[in-house]
Amino acid sequence: MKKLTNKVAVVTGGNSGLGLSAAKLFAEHGAKVAITGRNKTTVDSSVTEIGNGSIGIVSDVSNLKNIDTQYTQISEKLGKIDVLVINAGVYNAAPLADYTEEMFDQVSDVNFKGVFFSVQKALPHLNDGASIIITGSAAAHKGFSTIAAYSATKAAVRNLARGFSTELMDRKIRVNVLSPGPIDTPIFDRNGQTPEEVAATKGYFTESVPVKRMGTSSEIAEGFLYLASDDSRYMVGGELLLDGAISTL
Repeated sequence: MKKLTNKVAVVTGGNSGLGLSAAKLFAEHGAKVAITGRNKTTVDSSVTEIGNGSIGIVSDVSNLKNIDTQYTQISEKLGKIDVLVINAGVYNAAPLADYTEEMFDQVSDVNFKGVFFSVQKALPHLNDGASIIITGSAAAHKGFSTIAAYSATKAAVRNLARGFSTELMDRKIRVNVLSPGPIDTPIFDRNGQTPEEVAATKGYFTESVPVKRMGTSSEIAEGFLYLASDDSRYMVGGELLLDGAISTL
């Protein structure tokens, strides 16, 4: 049974990793999908991969004018939004002594400020009863070496979901967080690490997870589908942890 038939679903950062997997699953369940991303090449290729009449918008969520433009374009092409996945994010890792202001600003501007204004500026374009899903992280619940700033942004958006839900209750708009544990996605290859360092990072996380493996994008996509659909209609301001028990055991 298709769970999102004729729904309009928007996935920021939908051109790779978790966002792309979620967008593909939404389309399979009947949604009209729009994705955003900073890289035109990967946005275009992802739209082809998603199919089903999906559209792609090149946008940087750290740029507030970009956010305004993306919603205007999406609304003109697809109509008002029923499902909004705020997934665009960056992952910067470095020892505390080496962490630069530029790294801090980037992770804050995308993962925190970008989330806040991606929700705020979506409000006129959302249908009442819409579902907003913010990608969090199990890192918000546990201390990990070299990613303190990243973890702090994910803790921040967990609280945004609570505050947003309270404000949007009268419109029956639900805001929830999906917090993955270590997932094998391209995000590890984007923070300047060498292939050897990436392999070491993945090895560390694999050993840290009680189930002794990293998760997959398709597993997390099922969580996004649950939060996007009426299956989760009683979940408001909550958090879905899909983390292999790394934050609880």
